[in-house]
Amino acid sequence: MFGGEPLLVPEVVRAALEEARHTSEIRWVYLSTNGLGLDQDWLSYLRDYPKGILTLSMDGLPEDHRRHRRAVGNDVPDTYDHLMKLLPDLLATPRVVVTQTIPPATAVRMMENFEHLMDLGFRRFNFLPGYYLPWRPEQLDALSASLESVAQRIIEEWSADRRMYVRNLFTWAPTPFFNTGFVVDADRTIHPTNIGLSGALDELRGETQVGSLDDPPDMRTLRAAGEHTNDLLQDNLPDRVWESTLAVDRMLSAFCRQLYPHWAAYRKRRRAA
Repeated sequence: MFGGEPLLVPEVVRAALEEARHTSEIRWVYLSTNGLGLDQDWLSYLRDYPKGILTLSMDGLPEDHRRHRRAVGNDVPDTYDHLMKLLPDLLATPRVVVTQTIPPATAVRMMENFEHLMDLGFRRFNFLPGYYLPWRPEQLDALSASLESVAQRIIEEWSADRRMYVRNLFTWAPTPFFNTGFVVDADRTIHPTNIGLSGALDELRGETQVGSLDDPPDMRTLRAAGEHTNDLLQDNLPDRVWESTLAVDRMLSAFCRQLYPHWAAYRKRRRAA
């Protein structure tokens, strides 16, 4: 479950989780959140929920986290402070994955921010550079160097047989960043991709819709529509944004390819132990 922010409708999230609990075909349920909707009651529920994977968006050091996650009003708490208050409960919750977001402006500090998140006690990560944004050449160079530094740090952890999970190694999609498959929007419409859930691409929802829960498409129709997603993006995005997205995606793919053999060796040793 993702958005937007799914915990803005906590009753819907709870109902979906309970439905999935009793559906044998569903192995895992991912809940992606900025954390503001979490509290001790939610984390207690998730600790006892057998299928849950909580994905928490964090940028790293407080100044970088706050730089891109400013409160929209006085009644909204500071995101970083809120998460720090919940830190003991977060660390006690199984399968918490921190999505470290890396905007262009802070790519040069990705390693420093990663070390900060590790110092907080997190060991399960998903790395998310800023997709669908214009990157300057020097920012792309900084991202490349930072990904190399982070990769070496992870390899050190695995070489010492210390636990470290990188979700990117197990995620692939034909469209950079966005999900592909059977996507149901809040208005019950069905799409082969979630690109329309991005605010900047909201106008594409009409072009990606292939049915609704009341009139669902067959799988052939869904797959055929999904094959045109990248063309749709290229036709509707500024050239610089699309080219930056492809460059970032190539770097992240190279990062994963560098890690695969080290992860495999680490996993082999753990299985033999």
